[in-house]
Amino acid sequence: MQTSAKYKILVVDDDPDIVELLQYNLEKEGYEVAHAQNGQLALDVARKFTPDIILLDVMMPVMDGIAACRQFRENPKFKDTHILFLTARSEEFSEVAAFDAGADDFIVKPIKPRALISRLAAFKRRDTSQGGDQVPVIEIGGLRIDRTSFMVHKGEQKITLPKKEFELLSFLAATPNKVFSRDELLNNVWGNDVFVIARTVDVHIRKVREKIGEDQIKTIKGVGYKFNTD
Repeated sequence: MQTSAKYKILVVDDDPDIVELLQYNLEKEGYEVAHAQNGQLALDVARKFTPDIILLDVMMPVMDGIAACRQFRENPKFKDTHILFLTARSEEFSEVAAFDAGADDFIVKPIKPRALISRLAAFKRRDTSQGGDQVPVIEIGGLRIDRTSFMVHKGEQKITLPKKEFELLSFLAATPNKVFSRDELLNNVWGNDVFVIARTVDVHIRKVREKIGEDQIKTIKGVGYKFNTD
């Protein structure tokens, strides 16, 4: 992630008016901006531009946003990149599909530039304030969770997780056997100023389990989740 250098944002939308609006407002705030008209072009641009945040439309020609997001998340180079969806489709199934593909946030059009700038600033603050007094490495339940390199090792196996999945696992593992509600996980992992639905936690828990195994994170029905060492 960028700290001293300009924070980079890639805008991906097939509507040139939206791209122009976003580029103008983002550059006015001091961000470095690149843009692409569809998901396939976004993948090409991102390899050279290495964005900190990708603003990604859902409905686009050639390759839609959901497919592009999945490809970004399969590439370790973009595991720390925040992906925010921009879409006029406000139905819950679209939001769940976006988070299932690996999105960090979901913004419904029409876009209000000041609200978007505030949302982006929240992600930037979280990046620049990370570290602090956290224990750099957690070894628990057969896992080695390295908060410095954002890597998980299970025995000899190296597991790469997208940033939010890593942060969720790391947060739960830091306080084993303590049960956290979905709201507590949303506040601690996503932050109070990021507006996502509680079901987002369920999607991310499922994806973490697929990669590290089913045993470590236990569901406490009607309450939430805990990292299990029993």
